[in-house]
Amino acid sequence: MYFLPEDNLFFPHPLLVDEEGVLAFGSQINAANIITAYAHGLFPWYSGHPIFWWNPNPRCVLFPKELKIHKSMRPYFNQEKFTVSYNQCFSKVIELCRDTKRKDQNGSWLNDELIEVFTHLHHKGICQSVEVWEDDELVGGLYGLLLGKIFFGESMFAKKPNASKFGFIKLVQKLEKEEILLIDCQQETGHLKSLGAKTISKHEFWKYIKENLKEVLGSVNCF
Repeated sequence: MYFLPEDNLFFPHPLLVDEEGVLAFGSQINAANIITAYAHGLFPWYSGHPIFWWNPNPRCVLFPKELKIHKSMRPYFNQEKFTVSYNQCFSKVIELCRDTKRKDQNGSWLNDELIEVFTHLHHKGICQSVEVWEDDELVGGLYGLLLGKIFFGESMFAKKPNASKFGFIKLVQKLEKEEILLIDCQQETGHLKSLGAKTISKHEFWKYIKENLKEVLGSVNCF
């Protein structure tokens, strides 16, 4: 595990993570660091300080063409139970992702500094949200970062059963049309696995990240 000074502008190679998937600690949260980190397959996950930067091995991803829509979800689409919008109320979505209580979790990793930076990146068109509506009520949603041809999923919430799943399916279908390489789901869950997500090694994940760097950073490869 590497220590990063507060004025750090670069990260160690993502494949140098320890057995738990932690690459480094330290540095700070700002727009430049977040873009650099995500572009290289890293993300911050911490409670208080210092900041820990992660690259889990294996990595949970979903290839859009491998999306699974189970029979139980078909009535939701056939009956148009929900409607979906994009980037209409990002602030509300990220706040509800923070405030939603989750099993076996005390509090949320989303803090004020992360929300501030993600909101700034939303205004730049990088951080994007999906809103799920039942009539005029916001009942589900999710957000993530779109960098190049990879969508880095961050968090989701649901006030009604299957609302976040409905929004996620709609998003994946949209991203497939846009020829997105993959959706980064970070850590495997039963919910994501049921939708077609799977785990790949850090080495395989790095191949996609490296290819995507051409989209994000042009022809310059930092590593």
